[in-house]
Amino acid sequence: MRGMPTGYRMRWSVPLFLACLVAAPLTGCSSGPSPDGPLKAFATAWSGDDLKALQVFTPAGATLTGAQAQTILDTVTGDLTAVRPAVTVKRKPTVKDDRASGTLTVAWPLAKDVTWSYDTTVELRRKGDRWRVVFEPRVVHPNLTEITKLAVRRSAADRGGILDNAGQPIVTQRPVVTVGVQPNALPNPPVAIGELTAAIARVEPTVSLTDLAARIAAAKPDAFVEVVTLRKEKYLQIRAELQAIQGTRFKESSLPLAPTSVFARALLGSTGEVTKEIMDKNPGKYQIGDRVGLSGLQQRYDDVLRGSPGVQVTIPVPQGGSGTATTLFTSDPKPGAAVRTTLDPKTQTAADGALAGETRRSALVAIRISDGSVVAVANGPGGGQLNLALTAQVPPGSTFKMVTALGVLDNGSVTADATVACPQTLVVGGRTFSNSHEMVLGDAPLHVDFAKSCNTAFASLAPKLGPDGLAKTATTLGVGAPWDLGVDAFAGKVSSGGSETEQAAAAFGQGTTIVSPIAMAGATAAVARGQWKQPTLVTEPAPAKPAADGPQLKPTAVEPLRAMMREVVTAGTADALKRIDGLHGKTGTAEYDSNDLAKTHSWFIGFKGDIAFAVFVENGGLGSAAAVPITGKFFQLLG
Repeated sequence: MRGMPTGYRMRWSVPLFLACLVAAPLTGCSSGPSPDGPLKAFATAWSGDDLKALQVFTPAGATLTGAQAQTILDTVTGDLTAVRPAVTVKRKPTVKDDRASGTLTVAWPLAKDVTWSYDTTVELRRKGDRWRVVFEPRVVHPNLTEITKLAVRRSAADRGGILDNAGQPIVTQRPVVTVGVQPNALPNPPVAIGELTAAIARVEPTVSLTDLAARIAAAKPDAFVEVVTLRKEKYLQIRAELQAIQGTRFKESSLPLAPTSVFARALLGSTGEVTKEIMDKNPGKYQIGDRVGLSGLQQRYDDVLRGSPGVQVTIPVPQGGSGTATTLFTSDPKPGAAVRTTLDPKTQTAADGALAGETRRSALVAIRISDGSVVAVANGPGGGQLNLALTAQVPPGSTFKMVTALGVLDNGSVTADATVACPQTLVVGGRTFSNSHEMVLGDAPLHVDFAKSCNTAFASLAPKLGPDGLAKTATTLGVGAPWDLGVDAFAGKVSSGGSETEQAAAAFGQGTTIVSPIAMAGATAAVARGQWKQPTLVTEPAPAKPAADGPQLKPTAVEPLRAMMREVVTAGTADALKRIDGLHGKTGTAEYDSNDLAKTHSWFIGFKGDIAFAVFVENGGLGSAAAVPITGKFFQLLG
């Protein structure tokens, strides 16, 4: 029998593995006449999958090492060798002369929410003043013998869906085609790889086949070497080209997928076969072949979505034997539960489409103003799986003039029509601040300074807010306050208590203030609504710690601010969008490298109707150059 200890002689006329397990002094077992200690020590050692510290004896009294005992255990447990059961004493041993008998409960964790439990009887014998456990295959399970072992078969459970705001599945099983090659059918692998690369680039330009040559060389001659898995509709676009490449092979199946390959991709995340790294981090939780969430909501809510696979434990007929397998345990698969979101498919599709042509990392977040629902979380194709829309930590640039303006309007220190000078430069604490393109407005009203985005005018307003006034105002808009979307999100961190130079920089969105698109979209929604409400994204399961509503904003502050945001579009830095009725906004150009002021992020925040939004383009330059055109495309697609 494979794996049996060297020198262990098989005897078929008596139980093969009948043995005595001695609790040596190192085990800490009782050395008295009671068998309780040795039985408990055995249960503990089995639970820890480590019998090496124990002694095992054959029925004739010959000694086996603990390593040999472990080999026997590993052999008869078969497919469960790598699983650690929970073994506990159910009934203490009853004693008659030099023999005793106790009961153990063995619980094998087979899968999520699937445990196979049974009782097994363990005999003990006394030798001298010590009790020893009798160990044989039927101790592992009463139906096992010296020539059988346990086998496990699993059947996958349906994964729970991720739902939209109407309760409809976003992610569902959709047809796919896996394209592969058979090495011994390729007349010229380099040529085939080149043809595959060209064909696939037409429908999936981000797919790289740089490792394909090495994988073909390492594979068996008749193996199926996977090249790429394509949605069926994309495969059909290039089917003729692929099938014309000699040596290609194709497998049709289905995978849980969103409506399109870019639909909220970074937020929804992906699934795949469990990796060794994941299994090592979660011992006993997964089995080889399990499909798990690898990123995004699929990963965050994997325990909810994954469900429980069907599991069957059997004792197969030994090789060369006859009869039928013995079924010991069966559990039917249980589908996973759904995760419900507030995403609106139409709005999400428009957001994804608006970013489709942007090669730089970018993001667009849209919130329904009336109830705070996040209806779109889009990330441009250049960002891969990185969810900048929710987790970016970047300076807001001039979009933060919305917060500064609210602060001074709220405390009454300035009105929208009050004159606030806009010189070309302003020196504060030894640092010179300047405007984009050396702009000079002179003595202009605040609403013009805002519409034209004058940095020097807003830097001069910092003393009117004091050391912490900007941070306090931002908090009323949810920026920097803790809140819970049900998924990782950065609420922002606002400059407070800095030097006069830092306060001046923070007043127009520079300094140490950092935000995310979701934080700025939420703040904009608060201005439009007149009160901050925490954005909502995942509704089932409900987030654990949602934030309370913010205070009602003064109409005397938010009404003029809204008018100023409308002027940005009609006569200011976003006038390229002035034909969009009802659009309010604020552009932002955020410097992020003090050694190179040409390195800037592009922002545009605003609202129209019941939608508030934030658009961000990393290294995009002026807000009017990158973020504003994306916004125009978004509302064009939204219709």
